[in-house]
Amino acid sequence: MITREEAWNLLTEYNKDPFHLRHALTVEGAMRHFARTLGYGEEEEFWGIVGLLHDLDFEQFPDQHCTKSQEIMRERGLDERLIRATASHGYGITVDIKPEHEMEKVLFACDELTGLIGACALVRPSKSVQDMEVKSVKKKFKQPSFAAGCHREVISQGAEMLGWTLEDLIAKTIEAMRVDEAKINEECAKFAG
Repeated sequence: MITREEAWNLLTEYNKDPFHLRHALTVEGAMRHFARTLGYGEEEEFWGIVGLLHDLDFEQFPDQHCTKSQEIMRERGLDERLIRATASHGYGITVDIKPEHEMEKVLFACDELTGLIGACALVRPSKSVQDMEVKSVKKKFKQPSFAAGCHREVISQGAEMLGWTLEDLIAKTIEAMRVDEAKINEECAKFAG
């Protein structure tokens, strides 16, 4: 199994944009939180690495997203479970690998949602998720022009896969993002400056 440090080094080999690195760290933190709260605490490191590497190929190969990353990871001899899990978040968009494990469904659901919640935080006076409410996110969710790159249908489909309401998914993802927000901001300050 790849270590967290090795995963970060691989990610930064293919990604330099601070926005993409922040997103990777955010999804990593959310996935770790979900591993703990959903009863997969013994797999927290794995869930986190899946979150960290899920967009490995997006910056350099956007037209081959979730396909090129499989190739890169296989060339490095990485575990097929990791390859499948990271690729499954592109289900129905770039690949036909359907999320099956609860972890894959969580990644599919919260990848786009962390982006939407992050965009919502940026327009708040606090610039933080610490005081974010579900109703604020839901309001922006209904505005297609806000964070237009966040695919609302994927978020809704992800909630459905998990058997959660959209409100539950938003609430749980906000909570997940609150946990590591300060640590992520500190980490991002290192490579943004």
